[in-house]
Amino acid sequence: MFSVIFPGQGSQIVGMGKEFFDKYEAVKKLFKEADELLNFSISKMILNGPKDNLDLTANTQPAIFLISYSIFKIIKEEFNINLNRAKYFAGHSLGEYSALSCAGYLDFDKTIKILRTRGNAMQNAVPKGEGGMLAVLGSKIEDIEKILKDNEKNFKAQIANDNSDGQMVLSGKNKDLEIISTYLKDNKIKNIKLPVSAPFHCSLMANATNIMREELEKIDFKKSNNKLISNVTADEILNVNDLKSLLISQIEKKVRWRESIINMINYGVNHFIEIGPGKVLTGLIKRIDKNVKTASINSQSDIEELKI
Repeated sequence: MFSVIFPGQGSQIVGMGKEFFDKYEAVKKLFKEADELLNFSISKMILNGPKDNLDLTANTQPAIFLISYSIFKIIKEEFNINLNRAKYFAGHSLGEYSALSCAGYLDFDKTIKILRTRGNAMQNAVPKGEGGMLAVLGSKIEDIEKILKDNEKNFKAQIANDNSDGQMVLSGKNKDLEIISTYLKDNKIKNIKLPVSAPFHCSLMANATNIMREELEKIDFKKSNNKLISNVTADEILNVNDLKSLLISQIEKKVRWRESIINMINYGVNHFIEIGPGKVLTGLIKRIDKNVKTASINSQSDIEELKI
């Protein structure tokens, strides 16, 4: 039994998807449609850079979705592999929108436009340089939660991503993260400041939440038989009417990726197929349970080798 999963920010590289763009007319059409919908050439940015522009979250979010969606379409239409047989669809942060779209709940055009809005809203929620993110390695989430609670008078931060055993990310103001980083290092806890421009998935994203609430209220999700796992609950979304509220709260809430994977495994999933640039999610899954089967699909040969 397999699940299809979609990566989030950090997986982007200049030139991603080029093999599919060069070979398939359907992908060229999607890239052209994306350019027209966004009113600028995101296709040139993806294929040629510059990297600094691609790394801006307002560009990264629609770009990664475009690649994931393109690969999903090719798997389905050119290779006749039915990924709708998946037990679940899930994605990490912005990848949840890729999952929604590929699972049939939201059309391509609406998804790419709302991700552009989401990226801009998240980028501008906090003045540039004021907030950031800190990866914490080799610790249990309970221990880090206790440190944050016990020291809330000295520094404030929130766990933004619970990615795998011994890998989580904190979000907060840079001045707090500097103090936390030193505190953790003094206590022999490894941590690394991430090269991101904003503190995602924490209460500092309140302005972005307000913008996304307005945008999501304009959208009607379609019905689909495919099952989704929510970042917010780490569990199956049982009612399509809950999608809006979950996506709104996702902006400030922790991405519960580790728990999502554990729950899917407990529900019988033993094979995870990551669709999009990079291999971040399959790496995280192997840290959670090294016995499950994983596949990262971001090239033609990856599809040819895929067995479900």
